[in-house]
Amino acid sequence: MLRLGYTFVMSEEKENYRLYIENAEEMLDVAQVNFDKGFYRSACNRAYYGIFYAASALLYSKGKSYGKHSAVIASFRQYFIKTGEFDAKWSDVYKMVMDNRQVADYELSDELEKEDALNAVEQAKAFVQEVRQWLQKRNLL
Repeated sequence: MLRLGYTFVMSEEKENYRLYIENAEEMLDVAQVNFDKGFYRSACNRAYYGIFYAASALLYSKGKSYGKHSAVIASFRQYFIKTGEFDAKWSDVYKMVMDNRQVADYELSDELEKEDALNAVEQAKAFVQEVRQWLQKRNLL
């Protein structure tokens, strides 16, 4: 166990944070590869999963874990946006990337423009970086 102020974080718990962020960053790498190859739908999908894993890491810090996408975004807003722990812009970023993923995965007749995919990938990278910094500041990563 590692002592952090008045709280203790077991090494297994710290490993879980690492795994969440590692998965988030892998999704961002794949999103970038897909974008570079012109696979904009896949880029949006993977960018979204980068955010999903990062948000899951945050929720893990509150003892929460969800498999449903709607539960993750709702809980992220409840525990991190409404409390002011994260700026409200991150809720907007999450929703925008989630909406792009919905179009990419389920609206086959709709086109995603290159600019949409680029924005999704860039914003997802910023989101994951913000989460990484939050976790590091609390010595969870």
